[in-house]
Amino acid sequence: MIYLTILMAERVGLIIILAFLLVSVPLFRRLLFNQTISAKIQLTILFSIFAIMANMTGIEIDANNQLHNKIILTAISTNDSIVNARILGVSVAGIIGGPWVGSLVGLVAGVHRIIQGAPLQGWFYVPSSVLIGALSGFLYHDRKSYFKVMTPWHGFIVGILMESIQMLFILLFSPTGWALVKYIALPMILVNSLGTSIFLSIISMYLHQEEELRAMQTHSVLQLTNETLPYFRQGLNKSSAQQVVKIIKKYTNFDAVSITDRQRILAHIGAGDDHHIPGNRLETSLSSNVIKTGQIKIANNSKMIGCIDPNCPLEAAIVAPLRIGNEVIGTLKMYYTDQWHLTPVEIQLAIGLCEIFANQIALGEAEVQAQLVRDAKIKALQAQINPHFFFNAINTISAILRRDQEKARELLLQLSNYFRANLIGARETEITLGQERSQVDAYLELEQTRFPQKYNITFDQQVENDVYLPPFTIQVLVENALKHAFGARKDHNNVQITIKQLGARLAIQVADNGEGIAPELLPKLGKEPLTSSKGSGNALYNLNQRLIGLYDERSALQITSSNKGTKIKISLPYHTKEGADNESLNR
Repeated sequence: MIYLTILMAERVGLIIILAFLLVSVPLFRRLLFNQTISAKIQLTILFSIFAIMANMTGIEIDANNQLHNKIILTAISTNDSIVNARILGVSVAGIIGGPWVGSLVGLVAGVHRIIQGAPLQGWFYVPSSVLIGALSGFLYHDRKSYFKVMTPWHGFIVGILMESIQMLFILLFSPTGWALVKYIALPMILVNSLGTSIFLSIISMYLHQEEELRAMQTHSVLQLTNETLPYFRQGLNKSSAQQVVKIIKKYTNFDAVSITDRQRILAHIGAGDDHHIPGNRLETSLSSNVIKTGQIKIANNSKMIGCIDPNCPLEAAIVAPLRIGNEVIGTLKMYYTDQWHLTPVEIQLAIGLCEIFANQIALGEAEVQAQLVRDAKIKALQAQINPHFFFNAINTISAILRRDQEKARELLLQLSNYFRANLIGARETEITLGQERSQVDAYLELEQTRFPQKYNITFDQQVENDVYLPPFTIQVLVENALKHAFGARKDHNNVQITIKQLGARLAIQVADNGEGIAPELLPKLGKEPLTSSKGSGNALYNLNQRLIGLYDERSALQITSSNKGTKIKISLPYHTKEGADNESLNR
């Protein structure tokens, strides 16, 4: 019996070694917790091979309990039996894959055992193996949490139970019955139970290592995210991208990292930096394809990367789109100089980083818009207490009061309307054209009372007052024209305001016949803050950024100017209160 135990331990040891090699394969580890039918089938095939190998490496024992230690058992004599680790494979199959996997592996193992020899006497191996596989499956861990399997101790108990069931079938249905059981029961129960426990220990060990690896990766990604956030909150630009690629390179094993916008390389670090130069146009056809399709692309060779430099050392790449909403604004590219480094882990990392970075950029854009709204509110509040405007208006009303009390009363009402409109504009992102006109009319009446005959203001309004637009849109343009268009000219200062619908857009134009804008200032106006004692340059910049942020690039200010005057055009999405309500419902 001791000799039999040693021989059994050798056989089980071979199975354990195979298990140790098997769990080193990432594919098998992914199968362990995959609940798909395809994964179940693969597990069934895998453990069926284990069980068949256990049958074929078993120890033949004759009717006199004499051992025949053969290397491979393809067939045995009619009256002989086999001492093997078949039940170990069936039990573990059930524990890992569940009842169906365990039952199917038991069926395969039992049928193969019959094929080996004694079909009539060994029929009971089929139902016993199927029953053991099913019972093991019902006892397996419910796996509500990943990276958990049945503990080795529980596996040992299950191994004892399953092997005891097999001994019971042999006792009841085998021709040699009790004589065989009393000889093989203890070695088989002890060794196979220990084998089951060791098998589960190996799986648990590797899964814990993977859990630790993922925890380390998660920690690195969290650190990476924390360090990149301050830069991407500034938006996707050359400065932020150059800092981000350094951080990505620091926390990953990529040989090179690039970030681009839709046309140019913003940053590149690592291999290939001699020709992947920030500021250059996109160097690879792969990047252009990603921007065009919005789909992540994987390149396994330099030809697929499509770099224009024939000596480029980059041999494998992951190129993923950076999105804000449905718009691709650029790409994140990670390269290797050796193809074999590119694995599914790196691909998933790239996809995850793109999602994180896109959210960071979107967060930055949202913060910019929030700041613009705050700036607009501050400007409105400042206008309410602007001492120059306020005192000029009060002085004008005071002067009118001496000779025309009714006109003074009207101007006071207009001053009240002006400040009331400012308060409304400070609270809302959109107001009706009627509300905007109320503020503009109040402002113009006060200004025209101060400077009689200086300005000729005409309105050509071809839409209803219920159309929506951002607050201060027309007000800023009109105020800018009155303050800056005419210089010291005393008369013939014309301002034409046109509001009409063009298709699905609201077209607004403010045109003057003033002196025009200096050519060196025209490209900057509305696109960047300008230093000005009166603040008009910042007002146009603020308005332009709010229009783009609220709607789209088509809504940006369009400024043309010459020595005959200036025209500022705006094209906004056309919608009324009813349209806004429908839009809200659709969301």
